[in-house]
Amino acid sequence: MSKILVIDQDFRPLNPIHPGHARQLLSHKKAAIFRRFPFTLILKESHPDSTVSITNLTLSCQKCNIKKGTRDVKDFLKKDPTRLEKLLKQAKQPLADAAAVNTTRLALLFVLKTTGLPVETGSGGLTKFNRSQQNLEKTHWLDAACVGISTPKLIIKGIKPLLITASGYGSRQSCRTDKFGFPSRYVKRNKLHFGFQTGDIVKAVVTKGKKVGRYLGRIATRSSGSFNISTKKGLVQGISHKYCKHIHKKDGYGYIA
Repeated sequence: MSKILVIDQDFRPLNPIHPGHARQLLSHKKAAIFRRFPFTLILKESHPDSTVSITNLTLSCQKCNIKKGTRDVKDFLKKDPTRLEKLLKQAKQPLADAAAVNTTRLALLFVLKTTGLPVETGSGGLTKFNRSQQNLEKTHWLDAACVGISTPKLIIKGIKPLLITASGYGSRQSCRTDKFGFPSRYVKRNKLHFGFQTGDIVKAVVTKGKKVGRYLGRIATRSSGSFNISTKKGLVQGISHKYCKHIHKKDGYGYIA
């Protein structure tokens, strides 16, 4: 079963806990919900002396591989110290091809090395070998967990990954265009209406009218106060802001559990 993320009163990360333990903390009012995605609790007390277990983070980076093993970042920079500056400069360029993608990976790898955490690199072949040894299916999240030489025995029973995609905060387009590219309508710059903005995740309990029911999903706001909610079952239009309650405010990411 998936663990629950926890932070203390000073926003210090603690070890994840079992969902049953999380329910006890909430029922005894020793913790509160800090955020819904990813689901995180915040304790009502501080734990400055708590030790946190750190899981090694590994990246698949083919550009770092050589025939006899994996090249360390220090060795990579030893011959030419200016390589880091070149890599970071290239990483800021648009990812137009595979070479640019590999450059970005290598720059990210160096940044991770500077944190002092143990970082490994691995090839696609090693990832496939680790996954096959444990008879795991091929998925993106399992591939990420199988990168590196020190891949542990993975217990995935009851684990459901939270898929996160970068959705951004909207566009800066000042007007909408028709199929020929000509301006068709003006886009208002004010995105906040009645305390809500497009992209927020809300729960709406409608008690009267034609839309009676419970709805959970992302909203598209209007200045009139009549919102649209995108739920798992489809789009529901014309829900008043009076029935909406915040579940998770827009943060530039999309979540699929």
